[in-house]
Amino acid sequence: MPPRRGWGHALTRLGRAAFDGLGQPGAALGAALADLVLWLPVFLALGIGLYFAAPFEPGPALRSALSGVLILGVGLGVRAPPALRFLGAGLAVVALGVLLGGWRAGQVAAPVLEGRFYGAVEGRIVGIDRSSRDLMRLTLDQLRLERVAPARTPARVRISLHGDQTRLQPVPGMRVMATAHLTPPPGPAAPGAFDFRRHAFFDRLGAVGYTRVPVMRVAPPEPGGWGLRVHRTRHALAQAIRARIPGQPGAMAAALLTGDRSGLSEATNAVLRASNLYHVIAISGLHMGLVVGFVFGLVRYGLALAGRAALIWPTKKIAAAIALVAASFYLVLAGPSVATQRAYVMAVVMLVAVLIDRRALSLRSVAVAALVILVIAPEALTGPGFQMSFAATVALIVVLAPWSRVQARLPVLLRPVAGIVMASLAAGLVTAPLAAAHFNRMAEYGLLANLLAVPVMGVLVMPAGVLAAVLAPLGLAEPALWLMGQGTAWMLGVARFVAGLEGAVTALPAPPGAVLPCLGLGAVTAVLGRGVARSAGLVLAGGAFVLWAGAARPPLLIAPEAEQVGLMTPAGRVLSRDGAGFVSESWLEADGDVASVSEAAARPGFTGPKGARRAVFAGRALVHLTGRQAPDRLPEVCRDGALVVLAAPAPAQGPGDCVVIDRDLLRRTGALALWPYAGGLGSLSGPMSGPISGRRAASVPGVGITSATEVAGRRPWTTPERPASERSLPR
Repeated sequence: MPPRRGWGHALTRLGRAAFDGLGQPGAALGAALADLVLWLPVFLALGIGLYFAAPFEPGPALRSALSGVLILGVGLGVRAPPALRFLGAGLAVVALGVLLGGWRAGQVAAPVLEGRFYGAVEGRIVGIDRSSRDLMRLTLDQLRLERVAPARTPARVRISLHGDQTRLQPVPGMRVMATAHLTPPPGPAAPGAFDFRRHAFFDRLGAVGYTRVPVMRVAPPEPGGWGLRVHRTRHALAQAIRARIPGQPGAMAAALLTGDRSGLSEATNAVLRASNLYHVIAISGLHMGLVVGFVFGLVRYGLALAGRAALIWPTKKIAAAIALVAASFYLVLAGPSVATQRAYVMAVVMLVAVLIDRRALSLRSVAVAALVILVIAPEALTGPGFQMSFAATVALIVVLAPWSRVQARLPVLLRPVAGIVMASLAAGLVTAPLAAAHFNRMAEYGLLANLLAVPVMGVLVMPAGVLAAVLAPLGLAEPALWLMGQGTAWMLGVARFVAGLEGAVTALPAPPGAVLPCLGLGAVTAVLGRGVARSAGLVLAGGAFVLWAGAARPPLLIAPEAEQVGLMTPAGRVLSRDGAGFVSESWLEADGDVASVSEAAARPGFTGPKGARRAVFAGRALVHLTGRQAPDRLPEVCRDGALVVLAAPAPAQGPGDCVVIDRDLLRRTGALALWPYAGGLGSLSGPMSGPISGRRAASVPGVGITSATEVAGRRPWTTPERPASERSLPR
């Protein structure tokens, strides 16, 4: 009989697992060198993350220093003792990540609209989608803006179409003209919030706006280059699918096959988010995997029917080669978005592994895919698509080995269902914190929705889509499209059912900025590390959750155009007015508040007439003045040290004893967050008449102020610099 092993033996093994390598750090680092390929994307991501987190752009001196660190790290990685090679290689790749981020920013830099614009806009359609308000949006390039010099004209603008636009049938490549209102891409709704300017900067989007008049066609679609022709073909295919599959099931089918989501209504998007099924309409690893897997299996089992020849031919490699062609075609069809590129790279890595007799699914293949994506588009690191996709893939690979042992003990008929449950549970657990951090919402019944919808997508929807693509040249695609429509209708029905369940969505407050980096680095270290490194990773990830749980939301928020003021109360944030939809919704979502803008504006806290709302903050009167009469009302409220938010320019000298935060100041500082505390940092002394200074040292007594500009720093997307040759151009 084997000896009995008690708690002492278990604690000893746990201690070895947690602190292995602590006594011999050199040997531990040498062992880590064998896994260097797995760590390279981690180090590269760390460098890219440092670039985006920095409050300033690296100058020539810093770039030279980083180049020196890169050379030194390479030297250590090549010639140093084994114990130092890992550290040297990591140091070099981190420096490379910082330099790569700066290089990418320089490559995509383009003019940004200066101030507000109203006038004629002419350009070529290169993108068609829908806004969050269910309005059609056009992205235009090759622009001509009335009264704007060509050197200052943005590379691209995006315009939402209001009013009756039924006469316009937009096609990629068509040249159109409209009278539009344009503004530069807006900054964060609050300090530290999502900065749309950075997203727009890397999309070379220099202005956004809207038009209320019919858009006119100037010229028919021009031939354009290869990319534009593919885009036009994709648009035509999406329209054809929507014509044959009516309603939202057809719009969903078009989104799955072509990546064109312009037909999806906002109501459909809302139920997909609430049920945690929104990922099915983003061309990602799931879609690419289903297409590649279906083609691979179809070809391999089809070749098996060849009889004796199938024993001679390398059927597995032939199937992988044809699946690679199918994946490339799907990439072209679905569009070159970062999510699609990421899915394609991972599929290519796995198929190439099959061709060279390597494991198709391993952490090394994921590491190679991450390296390729980060080199091509370093900005992808900050997006939820990159983070959630790779997190889910790594989770599935990690649980694959233990699950194979458990699966062998299950009845054969239960294994497929159990596999789906396991995959959904593993992917859902690791992506739930990321989704909550980015979107401030957690779908409580996401596992149920995925169990009901994803198998239908894999067994019916995507195979029918592939068959429709194969049979379309023969004019026989109708039956396959009908089957696909039945599948997408089922998936939408599941989404509506799950979203309608009580408590389907839980709102969570936005985490502090350090939470996601700590959570990601901790999770990766826990997976790749050994011994004490793994323990440190778990501690770091756990610390991120503790930091998130203890975070507090700003008691007072002021919108970047003074159009809204939000005061935190025991009942939640109360808004000074029912309006400023985007900013107000962003605040409430970040608070983890499910109330609508109207409900938050109706909460007790602000009193007074519509244009002069009053409240109390930090023991002083808080007044929000809006409307045309706002400047005229300033003398009557500017007394007793009141804090006045004025949605208009303030006079140079205030008429009384108050602190005025006016629109001109906010356009320099961006949104403000105010925190009451004893004493106040850099408190102003004496009477406080007129607008407060935009300098960092200025503050209101007893109140700390944080500005969005201060948090964002001076970066290319916050303070774009114009070439010297353009600075003398007239405004």
